[in-house]
Amino acid sequence: MPDRFDGAAAEPIAAHDGAPLLQRRGDMLRLTLNRPAEHNRIDPADIDGLLALFERLAADGSTRALVITGAGERTFSSGYTLSAIGSALDDRYERVLDTLEALPFFTVAALNGSVYGGATDLALCCDLRIGTPGLKMFVPAAAFGLHFYAGGMRRYVTRLGLPAASKLMLTAAAIESDEMLRIGFLGEIVPREQLGERVEAVLEHCARTVPATVAQMKRHLHALANAGLDSDAGRAALASIAAAYGDSLASDALRERLAASGAQRR
Repeated sequence: MPDRFDGAAAEPIAAHDGAPLLQRRGDMLRLTLNRPAEHNRIDPADIDGLLALFERLAADGSTRALVITGAGERTFSSGYTLSAIGSALDDRYERVLDTLEALPFFTVAALNGSVYGGATDLALCCDLRIGTPGLKMFVPAAAFGLHFYAGGMRRYVTRLGLPAASKLMLTAAAIESDEMLRIGFLGEIVPREQLGERVEAVLEHCARTVPATVAQMKRHLHALANAGLDSDAGRAALASIAAAYGDSLASDALRERLAASGAQRR
């Protein structure tokens, strides 16, 4: 099955080096995280462009499906730039992901490689995650002393359930493709050489749907999934998480562990 994006211009969403690349073919889009030599990390410079893109797509009504993938074959994404967590991590990244999650059309994360940190939450924002054998994922926040932010914790619990969310977040342990499928992080596993073909088949199904109906049902599915959090107790819990996240960003433990991690990489 041919790749519908073959020959479609790949335009960076911003002018800086390494900005994600966007391709459009009709009412289908593919966004490629574009730092393969750096595990497709998400840089602070990317955030404004991603937020503007997702806000525009939410409003313009011209998109039926979006595929997000990474450049190369090693890593889908390693998440937010580690060196910027203590100095340039604010609520904009969470806003980017909340906006992606709420897009009124079908979204697919095509995991061309392993996925780490905040990029696991980016993938959870998508309606479907397709991976290949041999992938790994982990969430290292607890190992750095960083409290995960509210939107990410909500997605982990509502999509994967408390046991899986607890294991991943509280131990920072890595898991591989088979377990990623078992807990629901992956919806499908296909051989690596068939990933593009499987994504194309999903887009063919999307092409036969009615966009207004998809948008309405997606909104209602999310409302049902989050119903337990849409209460005084749920809102209070999310506010408490947001406060703890802010405190952890300012903590000595986080600064020390980030500095140690940077020294180990040199």
